[in-house]
Amino acid sequence: MSHAIAFLAAAIVFLALDYLWLGHLAGGFYRDRLGNLMADQVNFTVAAAFYTVYVVGIVIFAVAPALRSGQWWDASVYGLLFGFFAYATYDFTNLATLRDWPLDVTLVDVAWGACLTGVSATCGFFAARALG
Repeated sequence: MSHAIAFLAAAIVFLALDYLWLGHLAGGFYRDRLGNLMADQVNFTVAAAFYTVYVVGIVIFAVAPALRSGQWWDASVYGLLFGFFAYATYDFTNLATLRDWPLDVTLVDVAWGACLTGVSATCGFFAARALG
């Protein structure tokens, strides 16, 4: 039960913050640099699959170890690391293989992914501890 609560809490936080980031705070940054690569419309089926799989990863690799240790900072650190490695894999692969992929997008996106995942994992941990 606590893992399901952690999933729901982490998903809500992740989606809300990513929506604010992509939709309002940094959308122009990405559009200016990647506009020629961006689709006209979001494929919501694929987006839902990504968010579901990614938040499952947050719970497995960050929240579950923190619940075992009882330490919230384990969720934060493991979440930050999970986010760093996942976003770095995506962005560094793009930097290595795609023509004109901007370095500043890689740096900003990896930092964002690490922070977003760390915060989401920490919130998932606290929700699971409080409600699980």
